[in-house]
Amino acid sequence: MSADKKAGVPRHVAIVMDGNGRWAKKRFLPRFFGHKQGVDALVRVVQACIDREIEYLTVFAFSSENWKRPSDEVSGLMGLVLAAVSRYLARMGAMGVRIRIVGDREAVSDKLRAAWAEAENSTAHNSKLTLNVAFNYGGRWDIVQACRKAIEAGVPAQELTEAKLSEYMAMSYAPDPDLFIRTGGELRISNFMLWQTAYTEFVFSDCLWPEFGEAQLDEAIAAFQARDRRFGGVNVPGVAGAVQEA
Repeated sequence: MSADKKAGVPRHVAIVMDGNGRWAKKRFLPRFFGHKQGVDALVRVVQACIDREIEYLTVFAFSSENWKRPSDEVSGLMGLVLAAVSRYLARMGAMGVRIRIVGDREAVSDKLRAAWAEAENSTAHNSKLTLNVAFNYGGRWDIVQACRKAIEAGVPAQELTEAKLSEYMAMSYAPDPDLFIRTGGELRISNFMLWQTAYTEFVFSDCLWPEFGEAQLDEAIAAFQARDRRFGGVNVPGVAGAVQEA
């Protein structure tokens, strides 16, 4: 990261990409077209994050609860993921993006798992931005699977600290998000990264995801930069950046 990186730019941004269906409905189009436009918005935001030297971007693409949606929409989303990998993988690789898929892979098709493996393997050497795509993911699932892994690893109960459990979370390789953005005007986190967002700054935007771009990202970053992040402590007068326990 360059020495002149703008102060206060978040290292890790997490986004709930909400509003695709409503974007399509406003235009009297099937919901699938909203999801398709949402993929284009994601590509724009990935480039914007690279330009701002953000290191990690995590997006909520498909939650473990989304299986409750109409079967034709779910099927369309699965097909869209395959098409997106085919269309954008080379471009993402050229941009220096490392792709990682986060979530329970058991419920998806072999074809989709193979596409994910190709995306991860072909971009594993990249380091400009790590793009975490949360698919068939839920925050509660993440905590449960981490507990199971810790038990399977034989971690004694007295040694199961927060730090130790964090080692088994699905995104243990990434820092906790600094900034959480939800588009579409909803004011909830919908079971996304429950463990990792304990001290994350939240920004809720009325912008529907297909219309989200650089300007909206910069607004969210500006809001983040205006926050006083104390992580459970209080500012120490006269000492820049120092906190003491509350």
